[in-house]
Amino acid sequence: MTAAAVVVALIQLALFLFLAPVLVGVIHQVRARMEGRVGAGIWQPWREVRKLLTKNPVHAEGSSWVLTIGPIALLLSSLLLCVILPLVGTLSLPFLPSDLFVIVSVMLVGVVALALVGLDSGTAFGGMGSSRHMTVAALVEPTVLLAIYALSIPVGTSTLSKIVEARLHTPAVIISPVSVLAMVALAIAIMAETGRLPVDNPSTHLELTMLHEAMALEASGRDLAWLEVGSWLKLTVLLGLLSNLAAPWGVLTDLTIWSVLIGIVAVTVKILLLGTLLSVGEVFMAKVRLFRVPELLAGSFVLAFLAVTASYLVA
Repeated sequence: MTAAAVVVALIQLALFLFLAPVLVGVIHQVRARMEGRVGAGIWQPWREVRKLLTKNPVHAEGSSWVLTIGPIALLLSSLLLCVILPLVGTLSLPFLPSDLFVIVSVMLVGVVALALVGLDSGTAFGGMGSSRHMTVAALVEPTVLLAIYALSIPVGTSTLSKIVEARLHTPAVIISPVSVLAMVALAIAIMAETGRLPVDNPSTHLELTMLHEAMALEASGRDLAWLEVGSWLKLTVLLGLLSNLAAPWGVLTDLTIWSVLIGIVAVTVKILLLGTLLSVGEVFMAKVRLFRVPELLAGSFVLAFLAVTASYLVA
């Protein structure tokens, strides 16, 4: 079982390293088509990363080692999420469990690393973006915890692989009120965590509104490549988690050649479909005013809290 779990983890790591830039390319291409533009193609993120990896980073005067270590820490945290989350299969590593609290802690490492990158250069925009970023994170992380905890109550464990496997075997719980409330809260939290509309607009660089871009302004060359790939990986794995919780069909529970192929195809299709829906929605969605973002995230927290309450009442 341990050997099978290691194989599945390596498959997930390789798949999502390839899939993350493709997902971002699909999102950009679909949005370009919806807006009447030609677009650069779905392989443009790959070309951008390849170009950045050939360039040496330029650091601002007074910056420290944080500007070098921070992007790598964000990338490593995203890679770790690729390994421990139940994406292609539910076979979890015994020495690295897919427990809810472990996953949220790993996510928080990437959040803090990105905030430190924005603070390290000492610029006004970087500090502003880091402050906003941590404010959003303080509201998002409890929502993620509560939303998935509500799904874990009927299963009796906080291990995500067990939760996905239980939802696969008992699909009736997917359309229950508890599940619907938790999934809506989790979807809002994921959009905020990954800097998507309506919380942040990744296609603009307006100083008064940007969050992620403000923290990455001083990064360049390989450092910027690590930041971009780490952010893309986080978006991809969280969409994969959301899709497996909402529609767990296709997730492998035992290691065979056919189950691996089905698992890879299923999670790829679900992620690309969610990415397409996300890009279409962003075309018709306006960014929420910065001072209204806490209200939106508080609403998602209330939905997650109601999901937890309802799960105990139903039980």
